[in-house]
This record gives sequence, structure tokens and C-alpha cells, in this order.
Amino acid sequence: MPSSRPEALSRSLKNRHIQMIALGGAIGTGLFYGSAASIRLVGPGIILSYLIGGAAIYLIMRMLGEMSTEEPVAGAFSHFAYRYWGGFAGFLSGWNYWLLYILVSMAELSVVGLYVNYWLPHFPSWATALTVLVAVTALNLLNVRSFGESEFWLSFIKIAAIIGMILLGLALIASGIDHRAAGLSNLWIHGGFLPNGIRGLLLSLVVVMFSFGGTELIGITAGEADDPRRSIPRAINQVIWRILLFYVGALAVLVVLYPWNEIGTQGSPFVLIFSRLGIPAAPDILNLVVLTAAISVYNSGMYSNGRMLYSLAEQGNAPRVFLRLSGRRVPWAGILFSSSCTLAIVVINFLVPEGAFMRVMAVATAAAALTWLMIVLVHLKFRQAHAGKELLFPSPWHPWTNYLCVAFLLGVVALMTQLDDTRPAVYVLPVWIAVLYAGYRVRTRRPAASI
Repeated sequence: MPSSRPEALSRSLKNRHIQMIALGGAIGTGLFYGSAASIRLVGPGIILSYLIGGAAIYLIMRMLGEMSTEEPVAGAFSHFAYRYWGGFAGFLSGWNYWLLYILVSMAELSVVGLYVNYWLPHFPSWATALTVLVAVTALNLLNVRSFGESEFWLSFIKIAAIIGMILLGLALIASGIDHRAAGLSNLWIHGGFLPNGIRGLLLSLVVVMFSFGGTELIGITAGEADDPRRSIPRAINQVIWRILLFYVGALAVLVVLYPWNEIGTQGSPFVLIFSRLGIPAAPDILNLVVLTAAISVYNSGMYSNGRMLYSLAEQGNAPRVFLRLSGRRVPWAGILFSSSCTLAIVVINFLVPEGAFMRVMAVATAAAALTWLMIVLVHLKFRQAHAGKELLFPSPWHPWTNYLCVAFLLGVVALMTQLDDTRPAVYVLPVWIAVLYAGYRVRTRRPAASI
């Protein structure tokens, strides 16, 4: 690790910012559009799928929360992997997470143009992507408080939409506006609660788990939280149950309101509920929500990548230029570099067919599974190093929950081979790890101060 430590990042994020940052990363198009795909796999059992996935991600976030509360630093799991497992573990964790959010950011930036085209069909998609890129980059360069406030309100819009969906759905069920659809019997009369059996339940976990991607941003914020030993535990405990409430609540209302085999045949589940109420502006409302969701996730990705590069540079696993902070203690070099990488989506929109780009996104989902697996394994190393110490926010039932989460995540990766959209990513994952190892070997042949 470099011997000279730069000025610390600014600790300006409040508890409400941290909670909304995590919610903003985890609640996005996976719920607004992607939920239809998971419902087709498992039927009404989607409720059980999210409860299982939510329990797993809660245990993983408790492990991350324990480490982040003891050592609130930028980079979170990359820092812990580097310190408690070794150089390559830190290198792999940091660069894998950076790539993950570069790919996610590129995807979100790409669809922003499609959403704006709904209102302005003749406005070039590349121009929309470029405009959002410049605006979000500029916002992140201001100061961390500006980022926190913007993400708070972007996430607030998404959450308000979900709460509105749940309340409107309950109103439909209670009022009996649609006698054909509404009723608890929809949970079992169309082939049963698990119409595709246990296999359908297991396969749905592949889609469900990636809906929880972004919750690990809580760890990234620890380096800039104003009171991390209080705000990190509170954020983890509150965010998880809120995510479960929003996902499980919204989808439970949906599968009670409509036969599960009709969901996804008429567009987004949100459109189904709004249109059934006779709201003519339903498509516009939905489009505004998903546009906000895309910008929110891109905003979170820009924040995360700048801090991850800062942490990697602290370890000597990235060029030292990424240690540079602005006068407001913002890692401007990492933000600008990450922003320039996502700029490639403007070119990709012209050159790469949509199907090929979706395969790239499947690699991003595999990278998310690798990130969670590293958190669980590094936590075992962390506990060994702190044996006998009274911890501030200990994760429950160590080490058995670690072993359970490892088995669960390996099972999810194995299940990815059973779905056409995700199978190629499983084969790409070992290649990506090999590339990272080669990069690390090159790095170790050069002095840290020279990069």
C-alpha cells in the first residue's frame, strides 16, 4: 500500500442519504419491467422467491455491515479483501466491482434515450445519453452532499411510485372493480402457488437475486458517512426490510389482482394496474418513473466507481492519479475516468446489436454474484483476524451463515446455466477472473509508486 496517504474523503452523507443510495441502487427496472419475467418462471410463488432472496442478501449485507462499521473506509469490500486476504483478493474485488458498475451504467445510459424518445421520438438517443452523462458527471464532481441529495430525491420518486402501485392495487382488490381478476384465489387456481414446481422456484432466484444488486453500496458510503458506526447499522436494518416490503408488497398485490399467466402479456405490470383504473396518463407516469430509475442507478454507479478507484489506488492496485481529490474532497480523477468509459455506450448504440449487448449485461449479473461471494469469504478472514474482539455490529450465526450463503450463491451461478440469457455469462466468468489475475501479475512486477 502506498506510504503517503492523501487527504480523506468528506464525511457528509447522512443516514437518510445512505438509505436512499442503497434503495436507489436496488430498486430499478428489475421491478418496473423485469418482474414479469420472474413471474413467468415461478407464478404466484414469486412472493416466496423474493423472501428467500431477501433473506440471503440480508445476511450478506450484515457481514458487510459488520466490517464497514468497524473500519468505515472508501472501497469497502475491496479494502477488506486486500487487508485480510491478500493482494489479489483486493485487486479482484475492486476491479470486478468497478467493471460491474461500468456495465450497469452503460446499460442504464443506453435505455435513457429510449425513454426520452417516448416523448421526443425524433430526438437522437445518443444525444440524450450524452446529456445525462455530462449532467450526472458534473453533479458528482460538485461534492458528495450534492450527490446524496440528488439520489435521495431520485429514489424518493421511485419509492412513491411503488407505494402508489401497492395502494392502487389494494383499492382495486377491495372495490371489486374487476370481478374477473381480483381475489386471493389467483394465488392457487391457475396451476397452483408453484405452477412450475420447485424447478421454477429455483430458476426464478437467478432473476430475483440480481434485483437486489446495489444494496452493497451501503458499504461504499461508509468512507463518507458522517457517523458510520451509527448510520451503517441503521441503514442496513432499515433498507433490507423496506426493499422486501416494496418488492414483496408490490408483487403480492399484482399476483392477487391478476392471474399470473396474464402478467407480462400486456406490457409492464405497472401499466396493468394504472390502465385498469382508467388513468389515461398511465404510460406517461410509468415512463417518467423508469426514466428516473435509470438516471438514479447511473448516478449511484458514477459515485461507486469513483470511490472504488480511489480505494484501489490506496492499495497500489490502480494508478495513483485516482488518489487525487478536488478542493471539496471529491475523487475527481476516478469519476472522470469512469465517466469516459461509459461514454463508449454512445458508440456501442450504433455498432452492437441489442442481443449482443444483453449478453454483456449477463456478464454484469455474474460479476454481481462474484462480488457477493467475495464479501462472504472475506468476512470469514475478517472474523479470524478479530477473534475474541467485541464487535459493534456482529453478523448473526457466524460462521454457519457464511457457509450457507456460499452454497446459495454457487447454486445461483449453477442455475444460470439453465437459462439461455444467462448461460454465456457463466462461461465468461472464469475468463474474466483469469484476465484479472493476469493484470494482477503485471501489477506485482512493477513498484506501486510507479503506476
